[in-house]
Amino acid sequence: MSTTLEIKSKPRWERRKDARPQEVLAAALDIFVERGYAATRLDDVAARAGVSKGTLYLYFENKEELFKAVVRENLVPALNEAEDYVENYSGSSTDLLREFILAWWKRIGETKLSGITKLMMAESGNFPDVASFYHEEVISRGNALIIRVLERGMQSGEFRRIDKVHANLVIVSPVLMLMMWKHSFNALQPHPISTNEYLDCFLDLITRGLHAAPLSFSNTQ
Repeated sequence: MSTTLEIKSKPRWERRKDARPQEVLAAALDIFVERGYAATRLDDVAARAGVSKGTLYLYFENKEELFKAVVRENLVPALNEAEDYVENYSGSSTDLLREFILAWWKRIGETKLSGITKLMMAESGNFPDVASFYHEEVISRGNALIIRVLERGMQSGEFRRIDKVHANLVIVSPVLMLMMWKHSFNALQPHPISTNEYLDCFLDLITRGLHAAPLSFSNTQ
């Protein structure tokens, strides 16, 4: 009888000591996106995952290491896939750029992972070590991918010769803006931004601006 009572009185986390690190990472992603980096507490992550704080520390030394693991679990694999896709793509560079942007939005922008972008934009100045890690693991690789697509198009003569480094920033900025807007003002607007129409307009402007062939304009006068 006493043994039964002891088992029933044990905390929920003690019945889940075999919880996988992925459960902790999923909980951490939720809380990082909901609260930001500074306000995330390991106690809350452990509670959300259904484990003890001690169990969490078996896998992750501190909050910074936990955040790095979240990024490596969720964003780095997407970059690996994107790099393979760009390397092996056989179509036009215009189509490649379009497919790359749309696929990245579907994989990241439409999901809670876009909240990591907002977190980094808002808090990187206060956590330089985390920002440095994120830049090396995510931003620099994403930039290199877009620059590779631009180089591909210029080498084939499909794109005109441009400053590819700054062109990359021009291409990335509207997508970052859409992610930030999604997690801030979009829910408050009577007419939220239509993601599909926004991306179609953006890609139309960008690809026409990159194209090497002269553009013809109809005479409306």
